[in-house]
Amino acid sequence: MKINGNAVRPGNVIEHQNRLWRATKIQHTQPGKGGAYLQVELKDIRDGTKLNERFRSSETVERVRLDQRESQFLFKDGDDYTFMDNETYDQTTLNVDFIGPDAAQFLQDGMVVMIESFEGSPIGVTLPESVTMEITEADPVVKGQTASSSYKPALLENGVRILVPPHIESGTRVVVNTADGTYVARAKD
Repeated sequence: MKINGNAVRPGNVIEHQNRLWRATKIQHTQPGKGGAYLQVELKDIRDGTKLNERFRSSETVERVRLDQRESQFLFKDGDDYTFMDNETYDQTTLNVDFIGPDAAQFLQDGMVVMIESFEGSPIGVTLPESVTMEITEADPVVKGQTASSSYKPALLENGVRILVPPHIESGTRVVVNTADGTYVARAKD
């Protein structure tokens, strides 16, 4: 589907230079001389390389439609992760490099993820925005630490270290952002 060069938005996937790119950042620029353009930071979907490109409103780019399928995480076998399509029950095995090591550490049994594919081959896995996990180890509260907005290190059940507020103790369940691995809130369960 062809779109104007200035209609690219963050998250859009476009075909440019015979490769698939995801727009990560955009900035409209109107120089004093010449026409306005859109400065777009693109990230290659397959190998992760970045490219900065300028698109004018007179140019057209090919926007790619991705197939998104809900899949359930089944199990991990070494560096391979197996998912099952919720509609067809087909199983897909993806390597940890494909998912991303930071995202892979937040996968939990039975977690529903979105697998994006283009022309039948998977190109990305999207986890839920947040997960609930238990704190297995947390430093003790230092007297006077609660007076300022400070954080202390804690260890999650999956072995990831995060920073949490001083009132969080071992055994507490917390909500963690899967995109950057930061503390969001204390779990309500």
